[in-house]
Amino acid sequence: MKSPTMRILCLALTLGLTGCAGAALTAGGIAGSAGVNHTLSGIVYKTFTAPVKKMRVATLKTLNRMQMKVKGDQKAEYGWLIQATAFEREIEIELERLTPNATRMRVTTSKGAIFKDSATSTEIILQTAEIIENGKPSKTSSAKR
Repeated sequence: MKSPTMRILCLALTLGLTGCAGAALTAGGIAGSAGVNHTLSGIVYKTFTAPVKKMRVATLKTLNRMQMKVKGDQKAEYGWLIQATAFEREIEIELERLTPNATRMRVTTSKGAIFKDSATSTEIILQTAEIIENGKPSKTSSAKR
């Protein structure tokens, strides 16, 4: 890279990527402050102080409120597995019993074979948390909080 034009281009690209990293860290910090964790593969999860039965009822209420069609609702070896659909999206929710009063909720929302919609997964968790804490879902979405 001897030409000044190439050096300027590389510097501009590097600075541009730095801004993306800052935005990603900020977004991660916001989600982290709500107690919701994300993986690089688009899986969103949170541990609740609630029994798996209560989590299942709250999750089904959330899906109903969000007008997502439940395709599967079955007991699993580790707790409960719920499957739902929304516009071009497949949602899989695992409720894993950790103790009699602790449940880990893991949500994966897929659009096609590759794209993961972690925003929808996060909203499902946040709305379920509202039901667990207050007995009813929030009137506003997480984006307005």
